[in-house]
Amino acid sequence: MTSCTLPDPVEQPKSEQRPTCDDSTAGRTYLDERATSSNGQHSYDPDVVATSGVTDAERLRRIEAVTDATLSRLDVADLFDELLDRVRELLRVDTAAILLLDVHAQQLVATAAKGLEDEVRQAFRVSIGQGFAGRIALTRRPVVIEHVTAREVVNPVLLQTGVKSLLGVPVFTRGELIGVLHVGTLAPRRFAPDDVRLLELVADRVGVASQTRAYSLDQTAALALQRSLLPTELPKVTNLDMAARYVPGHVSGVGGDWYDVFTLPSGWLGVVIGDVSGHGLQSAVVMGRIRSALRAYALISDDPAEALTLLDRKVNHFETGSLSTALYAMISPDGATIHVSLAGHLRPVLVVPEQPAVLLPAQVDLPLGIGHQTPQRRSTAVDFPPGAVLVCYTDGLVERRGELIDAGIARLTSAVPLAPADTVCAAVMATLDAEHPNDDIALLAIRRTTP
Repeated sequence: MTSCTLPDPVEQPKSEQRPTCDDSTAGRTYLDERATSSNGQHSYDPDVVATSGVTDAERLRRIEAVTDATLSRLDVADLFDELLDRVRELLRVDTAAILLLDVHAQQLVATAAKGLEDEVRQAFRVSIGQGFAGRIALTRRPVVIEHVTAREVVNPVLLQTGVKSLLGVPVFTRGELIGVLHVGTLAPRRFAPDDVRLLELVADRVGVASQTRAYSLDQTAALALQRSLLPTELPKVTNLDMAARYVPGHVSGVGGDWYDVFTLPSGWLGVVIGDVSGHGLQSAVVMGRIRSALRAYALISDDPAEALTLLDRKVNHFETGSLSTALYAMISPDGATIHVSLAGHLRPVLVVPEQPAVLLPAQVDLPLGIGHQTPQRRSTAVDFPPGAVLVCYTDGLVERRGELIDAGIARLTSAVPLAPADTVCAAVMATLDAEHPNDDIALLAIRRTTP
């Protein structure tokens, strides 16, 4: 068995550096040194190794094959398959595989393979430092094995397939190890420096694609989580008519705005609307935690200000660095009274029959997560007569670039009709041109019906 990695280019002169081999009697020094490239990855120094016999034209063909712009149009799974097919053809190898790093387990997981498909089907895993792929991940350097034996390969699929020689390189994204790419042959082979360079180029492409894949998975998870948190149907409550809208302001469809409506054991109705800073999976996770916590606090407190005080403690302690605004209102069983507390959130619009629309006369306290020493939060009680409409919203509805938010709030105030809740939502969205917002929009309209 001959298995070589390369030492760090420190402490000894360049002319004295040699690869470290598991079999010092192998009699072959075929990869003497690697130089560190500008992106922190490595390639072999062609000045100290035997030439591979690859012509300039062949080198160009290889580079074009793995940097082909049309590959970017493929989804990640198809891109991996295509890259592995091309590298098998270009390097004239029999097997090729990509293993991606499971950070939490610190294991490499077989993700795509050609000639080693069972490796993926069996969801093969190997810990960092173990076996051939694990050694590449541990050293973060290319590794070549000219004569494969069970001593340095722990993957049974590789042994059963009869692979005789292996070349593997680490895969990086933004300087962080994310996996390993390796190729193999069924006949003994001495891999050349040009082979290593090409495989490293392919690994770069795999790294970019993996980053795209991770982002896509995060967005999919965030979108699924957020949709599960928004009510699919508002509760049916006597004396109240309700409707809502949610419009994402980002291509991913995942923002930090949310709303919730729930009945309480006392017969009161809980109404929440909020905005968690940021976007993506992390914001969706925080949103879910805040929603669950507020529902729990609503069960033990009949004062919105107290519930938000408890929620603020939770956010400060468990969600450090997350800033959120929230409105929490409680509407009496007969619908005649609203108790509301505002944690940095915009005041809702209240329209009462035969009166002009106004912002609810409530005090706005500090947002959630601002710090441990926050002033006492306050609740405000207001009448909610028959026919009145309450409109709660997030800032994406009224904010416009280059304009004071007061102008947007004024537009909203004048746009709220005394009408059924769904008509109110439709009118507001149309008047404020909220079909394609720059920021997320959550809108909740509640109308007290006439007895």
